[in-house]
Amino acid sequence: MAHGEWTRRDFFRRSAVMGAVAVGGPTLLAACESTGGGGDTLQAAKDAKTIKIGIANEAPYGFTDQSGRVTGEAPEVARAVFKALGIDNAQPTAVPFDQLIPALNAKQFDVVSAGMNITAKRCEAAAFSIPDYSALTALLVPKGNPQQILKLEDVAAKKVKVAVLSAAVEKGYLTSAGVAEDQIQTLDSQDNMLRSVVDGRVYAAVLTDISLKDLVKKNPGSAVEVTPGFEPVENGKPVVSAGGFVFRKEDNSLREAFNAELKKLHESGQWVQITAPFGFTQANLPKPDVTTERLCGA
Repeated sequence: MAHGEWTRRDFFRRSAVMGAVAVGGPTLLAACESTGGGGDTLQAAKDAKTIKIGIANEAPYGFTDQSGRVTGEAPEVARAVFKALGIDNAQPTAVPFDQLIPALNAKQFDVVSAGMNITAKRCEAAAFSIPDYSALTALLVPKGNPQQILKLEDVAAKKVKVAVLSAAVEKGYLTSAGVAEDQIQTLDSQDNMLRSVVDGRVYAAVLTDISLKDLVKKNPGSAVEVTPGFEPVENGKPVVSAGGFVFRKEDNSLREAFNAELKKLHESGQWVQITAPFGFTQANLPKPDVTTERLCGA
């Protein structure tokens, strides 16, 4: 297990509230209060100097470190943005990845800060910021990569087993590449993906290259490696993967203010300084033609 972080399952063991949510679903989530309550979320957060953010405990995007502090690329960028808006305190709440948008819409928190890929389906349920970062896809494979699997089409051709995270976009990439459903195993954490490759239950695991490199760095004794990054193909076209922050659709003023400050971080070079400890570089800054509108299918 990677040190200094909770897996999704660990979080449920530690949180009676989340345990209740797992049983009660959206009804119980609806009882939670966000910073904004029933009024303007941005103004309420400025008045309170506090805003609630949602994470999924997935490194390096948002996780709990060894000291117990919530950190990662997305929470640290969010803190910088909110500080510029006069909001000094970002209070994190962890939920399973597939519950982030439902919990946001149920007002358990006001912003998803979890490195969530911007996709057309997700855009139907919530509003995304401008792209925060872009990342390539990669495969976690046994050391030496004896099957020489370097892309998703190789997984299909050689009929090896492959792991994906629950509710992640990579399963769609695999099926589009011709990988059969019975080759794909859906797991609940990065640690379980690593174990599955190490134990030989699957040959490979697919995720962003940033995530997989971070996982290998935190588990230096594991006999695995990360393939070179690539852009998956869907419907004959390369897929540009870009992540962003997520807001309720009615919180336009909050999202627009956030976008303005995030753009300043990108342009000033401060974003690279903030995200470098988590494996991000200048190359992960979204290119000008990578827009939320394009990624949402508008």
